[in-house]
Amino acid sequence: MVKRILSISLLITIIGIGFFQKDELLSLIKAGGILSICMSMLFVAICVFFPVIPFPVLAGVIGGVSGTTQGVIVSLTGAMAGTMGFFFLCRYGFRDYAQSKLMNYSKVQEYEEFLYRNSFMAILTCRLIPIIPAPVVNIICGLSKVKWFTFFTASTIGKIPNILILSYAGASFSSNKLFSFGLYGGYILIIFIINFVIMYRKMAKESAD
Repeated sequence: MVKRILSISLLITIIGIGFFQKDELLSLIKAGGILSICMSMLFVAICVFFPVIPFPVLAGVIGGVSGTTQGVIVSLTGAMAGTMGFFFLCRYGFRDYAQSKLMNYSKVQEYEEFLYRNSFMAILTCRLIPIIPAPVVNIICGLSKVKWFTFFTASTIGKIPNILILSYAGASFSSNKLFSFGLYGGYILIIFIINFVIMYRKMAKESAD
């Protein structure tokens, strides 16, 4: 009961900061400096729980302010802090509640089986190619017997390409807006095509069976 109360209080605090302090946090991020780095990490972590700002926009802004290398480090650190917080909240704070909710969705059962098969490669694949929504991956892995280190390692490696592209696009935005939009647009197109091929092959296999 104590874990549940503490978890709910923490979640409400995170959502409250993200919702009510969004503009202030963005202003601090754009200001630059050490405070900007800390606020950037905090805001990225909050957006894992409650995406008050789309992650591509936030990572792009951080990349524009901090540059590509620092932007990648800041966004990745914040994203992983939020992701691991989400993971541990599901595992220790809302386990019974989350499990009861997941049982209502047959699609989630398929995801669960996929993630259990080969934890590291499955999580890595889901991060590189988001065939399963990130929050669903966090919840299922938090409720499963997947080791936290496996989840952390696979998620970190899998998030790097997306964050790198977003940070580079953000850093290039002021000098070449067309290139920035084209870079991320091309990345999204590639992900869309891969997802389409995966879904098409899956449907074809189901039809054959």
